[in-house]
Amino acid sequence: MDSLTDVTSGPNDGKVIIRFSEDDIEAWADFIPPKGNGLPISNDYLLKLLAKFNITYGLHWDTLKETALQCNLERKPLTDILIAMGNPPVKEVTEYFKKNPHLTEQKKPVPDKNRNDQIDYRTHSPFIIVNKDQVLAVKMPRILGREGKNVHGVVMPFGMNYLEGVTGGANTRVTEKYILSEVNGQLVEADKVLSVQKDLVIKGSVGYSTGNIIFPGDVLINGAVSDGFKIYSGGSVTIKQTFDVTEVITKGDLNVAGGIVGRGRAFLKVGGFLRTKFIQNCNAACRKIISVDTEISNSSVFTMETLDMGEKGKILGGEVYAIHGIKAGGIGKDAGRATHIHCGVDFTLQKDKEKHNNTLRILAEKLAKLRELMAVPNPDLEKQAKLEEALRLFEEEQKKTTAAIGDLIGRINTDENATVEVIGEIAPGTLIEICEIALFVAEPLKHVRIRLDKPGGKVISEPL
Repeated sequence: MDSLTDVTSGPNDGKVIIRFSEDDIEAWADFIPPKGNGLPISNDYLLKLLAKFNITYGLHWDTLKETALQCNLERKPLTDILIAMGNPPVKEVTEYFKKNPHLTEQKKPVPDKNRNDQIDYRTHSPFIIVNKDQVLAVKMPRILGREGKNVHGVVMPFGMNYLEGVTGGANTRVTEKYILSEVNGQLVEADKVLSVQKDLVIKGSVGYSTGNIIFPGDVLINGAVSDGFKIYSGGSVTIKQTFDVTEVITKGDLNVAGGIVGRGRAFLKVGGFLRTKFIQNCNAACRKIISVDTEISNSSVFTMETLDMGEKGKILGGEVYAIHGIKAGGIGKDAGRATHIHCGVDFTLQKDKEKHNNTLRILAEKLAKLRELMAVPNPDLEKQAKLEEALRLFEEEQKKTTAAIGDLIGRINTDENATVEVIGEIAPGTLIEICEIALFVAEPLKHVRIRLDKPGGKVISEPL
């Protein structure tokens, strides 16, 4: 602030020293009391002072008078008193698009030393996933500028504030009020441009730096996938290394350049094709063809179509369900876990049948106990009526479940022409079922085709 001297006065007279802010928006004063027989600060003195320094706007006249009177009476200096204040100009702000504040990267949770809660860092993701038609940015309206005035009454023009907003990039659309996503995908911001990527490309590995992968489109992973991390995709998943799988659910295909390694609890659910080099210790369910180059070992594999392993692929232990059949280089091994092959049956319906059979077993146990209770004469007629009603309900449920099983039995066998073709050897101890008719392999079978002989009611083998 600039300091200015007061109007002419005697050396012992009271006086006022005025200071202005840099833009003259504010005027401040220091009040010096009179000494000895010096003259007090008068209103006339104050008016001359205001006229000299041209203070005409935003004057706090009452404050000025009251402070002068206090200074005269108490004979003490009073400093930094605001005596006038103008109106600062307000800058005009142009309209711009502001990014949706909810679309920000999640911060990694910080452990609380005072609590024993365990944080699952696998649930943290650095990716921002958006849905089709989701609001990415909102247009902020123009704010009109306003002129100001300083304490001298001089008009102060307003400036312009050009705020840098975001713009819409790939897979977005701009409306009068919003920037919206055109697709489901990952939101990416670069140089204030918002884009949505249909595919999620992970250049490194999946681990604590990425968290579990949950993405509506295709996923490409160039690195490894650490144990314990899950992948859920609304498209296809491609992994360029060996896949240490915990859980994968994908609506599209699953392509693994290396092999798939589980730890017994691993689970795959694939809505399209599954292609990989090998499968170990996994549970894998696939809607379309499964192609495996070398081996499937100690795994449960389900496909609604065929399992194709070529001339070198071997099934070593475990269970395979393939509705339309299998082509493999070999099945089973001399020692270890037995291999069971099921073809021609819809395993989803078979699972339903097993559930209904389990329900029938439980119902039979309940009915047996209920009939034992009812066999004993009971003078309590109300209780007896409740037992009879329960018996009726259980019997109705038993009939419905039995009818459901009958319906499933008629639909489980879906492909009587399913075959198992093996270029190499089928090891002894292997069980092969086609349309729920079994063939137990007691001696090695080589270079054979296994098929259903429906007229004979058995499964037979014949040379390829």
